[in-house]
Amino acid sequence: MNIIPLNGYVVIKPIAAEEVTKSGIVIPDTANKEKPKEGEVVAVAKTNLTDHGTELPIEMKVGDKVLYGQYSGEDVKVDGVEYKIVEMTSVRAIVS
Repeated sequence: MNIIPLNGYVVIKPIAAEEVTKSGIVIPDTANKEKPKEGEVVAVAKTNLTDHGTELPIEMKVGDKVLYGQYSGEDVKVDGVEYKIVEMTSVRAIVS
Protein backbone atom coordinates (compact mmCIF):
# COMPACT_ATOMS: atom_id res chain seq x y z
CA MET A 1 0.00 0.00 0.00
CA ASN A 2 1.27 3.46 -0.86
CA ILE A 3 -0.91 5.66 1.39
CA ILE A 4 0.86 7.51 4.19
CA PRO A 5 -1.58 9.62 6.20
CA LEU A 6 -0.48 13.05 7.37
CA ASN A 7 -1.17 14.94 10.59
CA GLY A 8 -4.18 13.63 12.48
CA TYR A 9 -5.38 11.07 9.92
CA VAL A 10 -5.59 7.28 9.73
CA VAL A 11 -6.16 4.95 6.79
CA ILE A 12 -8.82 2.32 7.41
CA LYS A 13 -9.69 -0.73 5.35
CA PRO A 14 -13.46 -1.14 5.80
CA ILE A 15 -14.76 -4.51 6.93
CA ALA A 16 -17.89 -5.58 5.09
CA ALA A 17 -20.98 -5.78 7.29
CA GLU A 18 -22.41 -9.24 7.85
CA GLU A 19 -25.40 -9.83 5.62
CA VAL A 20 -26.42 -13.11 7.24
CA THR A 21 -26.33 -13.78 10.99
CA LYS A 22 -24.80 -16.95 12.42
CA SER A 23 -28.30 -18.37 12.82
CA GLY A 24 -29.03 -17.77 9.12
CA ILE A 25 -31.17 -14.63 9.36
CA VAL A 26 -30.63 -12.32 6.37
CA ILE A 27 -30.07 -8.70 7.34
CA PRO A 28 -31.44 -6.27 4.74
CA ASP A 29 -29.06 -3.63 3.41
CA THR A 30 -31.23 -0.85 4.87
CA ALA A 31 -30.68 -2.14 8.43
CA ASN A 32 -27.00 -1.12 8.40
CA LYS A 33 -27.41 2.38 6.95
CA GLU A 34 -27.18 4.40 10.17
CA LYS A 35 -24.85 2.21 12.21
CA PRO A 36 -21.15 3.02 12.73
CA LYS A 37 -18.86 1.32 10.27
CA GLU A 38 -16.08 -1.07 11.27
CA GLY A 39 -12.64 -1.33 9.75
CA GLU A 40 -9.00 -2.19 10.32
CA VAL A 41 -6.36 0.52 10.69
CA VAL A 42 -3.69 0.03 8.01
CA ALA A 43 -1.70 3.27 8.48
CA VAL A 44 -1.49 6.00 11.14
CA ALA A 45 -0.04 9.51 10.88
CA LYS A 46 3.13 10.13 12.89
CA THR A 47 1.71 13.33 14.39
CA ASN A 48 -1.61 14.55 15.73
CA LEU A 49 -1.35 18.32 16.18
CA THR A 50 -4.24 20.72 16.81
CA ASP A 51 -4.60 23.95 14.82
CA HIS A 52 -2.81 25.69 17.70
CA GLY A 53 0.18 23.34 17.62
CA THR A 54 -0.71 21.29 20.70
CA GLU A 55 0.29 17.65 20.30
CA LEU A 56 -2.47 15.15 21.05
CA PRO A 57 -1.82 11.48 21.85
CA ILE A 58 -2.15 8.90 19.09
CA GLU A 59 -4.39 6.19 20.51
CA MET A 60 -4.52 3.84 17.50
CA LYS A 61 -2.01 1.55 15.89
CA VAL A 62 -1.86 -0.50 12.71
CA GLY A 63 -4.00 -3.62 13.06
CA ASP A 64 -6.57 -2.12 15.45
CA LYS A 65 -10.22 -2.77 14.59
CA VAL A 66 -12.12 0.51 14.93
CA LEU A 67 -15.61 1.97 14.62
CA TYR A 68 -16.03 5.22 12.71
CA GLY A 69 -18.97 7.37 11.67
CA GLN A 70 -21.09 6.46 8.63
CA TYR A 71 -20.17 9.64 6.76
CA SER A 72 -16.63 10.12 8.10
CA GLY A 73 -13.59 10.55 5.91
CA GLU A 74 -12.94 10.12 2.24
CA ASP A 75 -13.15 6.97 0.14
CA VAL A 76 -10.06 6.17 -1.92
CA LYS A 77 -9.09 3.22 -4.08
CA VAL A 78 -5.45 2.13 -4.36
CA ASP A 79 -4.40 -0.88 -6.44
CA GLY A 80 -8.05 -1.95 -6.65
CA VAL A 81 -8.54 -1.94 -2.85
CA GLU A 82 -10.98 0.45 -1.15
CA TYR A 83 -9.82 2.47 1.87
CA LYS A 84 -11.12 5.32 4.02
CA ILE A 85 -8.94 8.23 5.08
CA VAL A 86 -10.43 9.41 8.37
CA GLU A 87 -9.50 12.06 10.93
CA MET A 88 -8.44 10.50 14.22
CA THR A 89 -11.20 12.48 15.94
CA SER A 90 -13.80 10.72 13.75
CA VAL A 91 -12.84 7.29 15.06
CA ARG A 92 -15.41 6.47 17.75
CA ALA A 93 -13.91 3.36 19.40
CA ILE A 94 -11.31 0.62 19.22
CA VAL A 95 -12.91 -2.84 19.22
CA SER A 96 -11.01 -5.44 21.22
